[in-house]
This record gives sequence, C-alpha cells and structure tokens, in this order.
Amino acid sequence: MARQNKAYKFRLYPNDEQALIFRKTFGCVRFVYNKMLAERKETYELLKDDEEALKKMKHPTPAKYKKEYEWLKEVDSLALANAQLNLDNAYKAFFKGNAKFPKYKSKRHKQSYTTNVVNGNIQLLDGHIKLPKMKMVKIRQHREIPAEYKIKSCTVSTTSSGKYYISILTEYKKEIESKEIEKIVGLDFAMDGLFVDSEGEKANYPKFYRQMLDKLAIEQRNLSRKKKGSLNWNKQRIRVAKIQERVANQRKNFLHHKSKELVTNYDAVVIEDLDMKGMSQALKFGKSVADNGWGMFTSYLKYKLKEQGKQLIKIDKWFPSTKTCSSCGNTQPMPMEDIHLFVWAKSR
Repeated sequence: MARQNKAYKFRLYPNDEQALIFRKTFGCVRFVYNKMLAERKETYELLKDDEEALKKMKHPTPAKYKKEYEWLKEVDSLALANAQLNLDNAYKAFFKGNAKFPKYKSKRHKQSYTTNVVNGNIQLLDGHIKLPKMKMVKIRQHREIPAEYKIKSCTVSTTSSGKYYISILTEYKKEIESKEIEKIVGLDFAMDGLFVDSEGEKANYPKFYRQMLDKLAIEQRNLSRKKKGSLNWNKQRIRVAKIQERVANQRKNFLHHKSKELVTNYDAVVIEDLDMKGMSQALKFGKSVADNGWGMFTSYLKYKLKEQGKQLIKIDKWFPSTKTCSSCGNTQPMPMEDIHLFVWAKSR
C-alpha cells in the first residue's frame, strides 16, 4: 500500500499565555531564518568563485545562535529546525531555477511555524491539542481525523485579525486504484463566473469580493485617516482584516463544494493550462481573476480527483476549447465528443 498525506485545518482558541508563546515562536522562527540567510549570503559572496569550497561550505544551524540569544531556548526547538529546512528548500528551488532568491522575512509576512511529532509531543484530546512548550490548547475540531491516520507535523498560523489556526498533516496507507474513464467534463475558464462546462452549465460564482468592495473601501478609507500604530488604528485595521478574511473564507467554501461536486459526478475533468498571473496583471482583469480563485479551484480539483483515482487533464491554452456558432456568432463550449476524443488520445 502506498503512503498518502492529508492535511486538516482547525481553529485554535489559545489563552493569553498560550497566544504569547505562539507570538514568541513566530518571532524566533523569523529571527533564526533571517540570521541564517544573512550568513549564507555573506559566505556565498566570499566563495562564489570557488566551486569546491562552496560544496564543502557548512551552513549555520539554529543551535549556533542559542548561546548568544538565550531567549531562543524558550520556544520549540523543532520549529527552529524547520526554519532551517525551509531555507534549505528555498535555496534548492532557487538553484534549480524554480524560484527567486530567498528573501528576508518581515512581520508583514504570514506568521507561522511548523513542528513535528516526536515521542507523543503532539496529541488530540477532548477538544484540545497538546503542543510542545505549552499546555493543552483549545481547538475547534469540526471534523474527525480517522484513527488509522498518523499525525506527522503541525503548522500553527495567525491571521491579520488575530485568529489562530493549526494545520495538521497526517499520513495514511491506501492503495488508490485508477478509475476507468467513463464520465468526462470539460471546463472552460470564465472571467465572469469561474467556468462554463462542456454541457453549457455555468458555475455561477457569487463574486464575494465584488459584493464586499464598497464596504471594504469605506473601512479602508477610515483606516487611512487614523494615526498609524494608535489604538484606534489597530481596531480599524482588524475590521478591514475581518472583511478580507470573510471574503477569502466564502471563496474557499464555494470552491471546495464546487470541486467536490465535479469529483463526485465525473471520472476525469479537462481544463485549460492558463497563466493566471499574467491574466491578473492584464488591463482591468486583476480583480476579476483574483475574485474567482481559478488557481485555488484547480488545486482543489487535483488533489480531490487524485484521492479517488480520477484524473485532472490539462490542455494547451491555445487548444480550441470554445467554438463560434456559424449562424448566430455566439461562443459555445467545446462539444463533448471533441473532449472524449482528446482524452482518448491523451491516454494512448
């Protein structure tokens, strides 16, 4: 049986003491990451012309800083070790040409840290979760994790409005058998409404961001009038953040339900391989592309289909996924027989 991974995200309700430990850990992880990055950059500049020396170069570890900065001992050591791992991965991605050179982390970055399971240091017990360096933290576990799923790691994060969340990564064994492709649907990206399928049905995306745009603009203007850093500024900042988070949560909820519906009803989903970043930067398209969340939607589709042995098939963006009617001139989705033919050819 193959090993599979699945993550579960839940809301945390830490008390004041626990929230302080979370914030300290976020800060320490950021500090260590930036220190290691600074040393690596300095060493690289000195040895970049000596390939042999670069290969033998020893990278700094979090343990190196604990003597000078004793307050690093107050937080979870595994969280600091994962900061080093994240930096290693960022460097590997850069040298492979898959990412830009690693940047320093600031307080404006997403505040989070990851810790691993070692000797039962993480446990779920009666509406609480036991985490390293703190007592039981209250958790809203809205769905059960199967007993046979083994917890591997946890990532704690906070939002701009001050809410805390935990993402629990689990591992389980399951043999996923490929399903025979019988029912297929093609999805044509639609700027207005997410997609139109090959049967001509629209997703009817509610445009959550557009609905909140006027209210958000008012609250953002109120924020701009207040003195930055003041108590009233911070209260208003949280109001703005709550609106943005509500829109994001509504979008995620809709996309999860829509992707689940497609995965339940079809054995294969055919989509266009689009450059969403380029489209979002195009004139007047930024808000529309960001609002419907096509990239997030396709990632949900991919992992949900994979879990059931089904397929997500991407076609070239220049493929004629729509056709123009010769009589009325209206654009119609690609006929189902064309989609079946494409999938058949792809599987040969």
